[in-house]
Amino acid sequence: MEERRCLLSSGPDDITAIPAEDEISVDNCRRRATQQQPVIIEHNKINPENLLSAKYESLDYDTVENCIQEREAAKTVNSWHVTKVSFCRWLVAFLVGIFTGSIAAFIDYCVETGSAWKYSSIKTYVDKCVGENCMFAPLLIWVGYNAAFVLVASFLVAVVEPCAAGSGIPQIKCYLNGVKVPNVVRIKTLVSKVIGVVGAVVGGLAVGKEGPMIHSGAVVAAGVSQGRSTSLGFDLRIFEFFRTDQEKRDFVSGGAAAGVAAAFGAPVGGMLFSLEEGASFWNQGLTWRIFFSAIVSTFSLNVWRSYIKGNPWQLSSPGLINFGRFEDMSYKIWEIGLFALMGCIGGILGAIFNVINQKLTLFRNRYMYNKFVQMFEAVTVAVITATVGFLSIYVNNDCKPQTENTNEMQVQFFCLDGHDSSSTNLFFDTPESSVRRLFHEPAGSFEMVTLAAYTTLYFFLALWTYGLSVPSGLFIPSLLIGAGWGRLAGQSLQWLLPGFQISPGKYALIGAAAQLGGIVRMTVSLTVIIMEATGNISLGLCIMIALICAKWMGDFVGKKMGCEHGIYDMHVHLSSVPILDWEPAAPTSTIHAREVMSHPVTVFRMREKVGRIVDILKKEIHNGFPVVDEFDVDQLLQSTDSTHQTFGRFRGTILRHQLIVLLKRKVWLENPEYAQLQQTLTTADFRDNYPRYPPIHHISISALERDYTVDLEPYMNTSPYTVHETASFPRIFRLFRGLGLRHLVVINSDSEVLGMVTRKDLARYKVTHHGGEMRMEEKMISHGVISSE
Repeated sequence: MEERRCLLSSGPDDITAIPAEDEISVDNCRRRATQQQPVIIEHNKINPENLLSAKYESLDYDTVENCIQEREAAKTVNSWHVTKVSFCRWLVAFLVGIFTGSIAAFIDYCVETGSAWKYSSIKTYVDKCVGENCMFAPLLIWVGYNAAFVLVASFLVAVVEPCAAGSGIPQIKCYLNGVKVPNVVRIKTLVSKVIGVVGAVVGGLAVGKEGPMIHSGAVVAAGVSQGRSTSLGFDLRIFEFFRTDQEKRDFVSGGAAAGVAAAFGAPVGGMLFSLEEGASFWNQGLTWRIFFSAIVSTFSLNVWRSYIKGNPWQLSSPGLINFGRFEDMSYKIWEIGLFALMGCIGGILGAIFNVINQKLTLFRNRYMYNKFVQMFEAVTVAVITATVGFLSIYVNNDCKPQTENTNEMQVQFFCLDGHDSSSTNLFFDTPESSVRRLFHEPAGSFEMVTLAAYTTLYFFLALWTYGLSVPSGLFIPSLLIGAGWGRLAGQSLQWLLPGFQISPGKYALIGAAAQLGGIVRMTVSLTVIIMEATGNISLGLCIMIALICAKWMGDFVGKKMGCEHGIYDMHVHLSSVPILDWEPAAPTSTIHAREVMSHPVTVFRMREKVGRIVDILKKEIHNGFPVVDEFDVDQLLQSTDSTHQTFGRFRGTILRHQLIVLLKRKVWLENPEYAQLQQTLTTADFRDNYPRYPPIHHISISALERDYTVDLEPYMNTSPYTVHETASFPRIFRLFRGLGLRHLVVINSDSEVLGMVTRKDLARYKVTHHGGEMRMEEKMISHGVISSE
């Protein structure tokens, strides 16, 4: 049975939500749209997953075809220009790889140096202790260091740039999907992300530095490809033809891949990650450039780390995390079933992780929106994490004889001389070092109780930490959790089957992959990333089986528990972002363009008065307008039946920023220099202020100029995409999604404008599953407050 919520639309990118009292016809909704005021929706009463925020707009991926574009295309169709543009694209790809690898090296150096200083300082006090009472001082020092570092990280997010929170993967995924996320690729975001992730990792939180590298690489790509920065005050005109949303999107895809490559030393995995989890638009030429950026990124990081380690040009560290080399990766055929079972366990644990994190995120959004409360929560988690680690070491010391010739830190704590604490080896070190210990420590290095306690504690610590107002990655915490219970499973199997030689490190690797797959629900790219990071393909099939089972079980259990998405998609929906899936929902095949479109719409005539253009741009927030033949505006104002109102014969579309440029340059017919302006105006004039065009309130228009006339025909897009009013929702969706459109005009059989379809009109349809039945709902779209910030 189909269930709908009434959506009211008053124009493109301008939708007002009114909860339906009962089932309301679409036509009735449209009529009410012109009579109601925008509704403020209090987010502590409505789940954000049932909302779409009107603050998110689409990117302009469609090419504007007009007289200026044709004139310039005729001049630039030559081998020199094509070669120049191609060379610049490869140059940008190279620079993106260099800068992303360098940033990764900087983060790694700061984290390793800060962590070594912190742990060595604490170890000095521990080694001086005689008796148990003196251990109180190291605890206070540990807690104080963690709180101070995390305070810096949370300040950068809560106060300086909130967009730097988390890993940034959900935001980049939205950007590549075509959503304009505010400040997502600004240099301020990059600085806050880089410094903040160092503070979060050194502060001992259950986070990793690898995830934020994806966001960092994307910001680098966005900045380098534009060749200028308003924050730093430089402008390189050599890259000016890349100042469009379409070109910028392609480079951001390469930056995300370069970030993955730098994080794991996996260039192929980075390219596949950008394809599987990020990019919505792809082609063969883009594949080569993205792979090139990823290769250069790993090489750049490798060079920097060789100098940092004192072995210049000894290129043995391609990624931030080194899983180490697995000596014995052989397996028996019967173990494949065990690996599949471990994948299912990872899927179940991943679904539980996501469900609890979803509820925690909703709680944060409702009650912890104040910046000082966010900082307090982050510091509190840092203090509790340090205290839990210390108490775990005290309660379960798990002492083992010290080993020689090891590069890992060994701490005695409460053990006898000549012994070190296995619990300390897990809590008292960086997350990357703990992962390597679980993978490569010989059998018997950890007691089962130690592994069970560590996995349980770290599961809940990572659960609480992800979503704090600090830059944080989820890859390493997920790997740690999975490696913990995976090694526990291997040791348990060895205890049950003493006659078999079982490598616990191998099971730790499968468990790590299963846990990560259960949380993020990725398969192909994650398999390749793990294979490249381990430098071994022997377990490739087993890792793939574990990941497939983890994704299947995670989706199944997640649907039963009310959270069917992976962690990144879940946070996207909680942010009320109008993201579009790969395919339209099946029940939407009976919906047509007339029901989907926003109606009525604001149109401009071929020759329009300056005053009306200014008034409309000041009054409305629309970013695209249909252009029609002569149309009686007074007739629209006098019409009582706006539902079936048409708006003139369609001729093209004009964008908001184009109108602002025309007004700024005074391109109207009464201007004595009009002929010269029309001939000298180029696409560079429209790209000059990209992506931050001046608001209409900054354009000075005199009372006399308001009566002047602008001829829109030479500047409008003369061949935009349109659909007939009877077009089905799936057809509209695939056209919109496949071409990366921002506006899609709906016309009737006489080519008259009826309405406009935008991203929010398509993203509002939600399919839910209840007891085996499939239902369709409409999300409410609000211009009001959907978060308490």
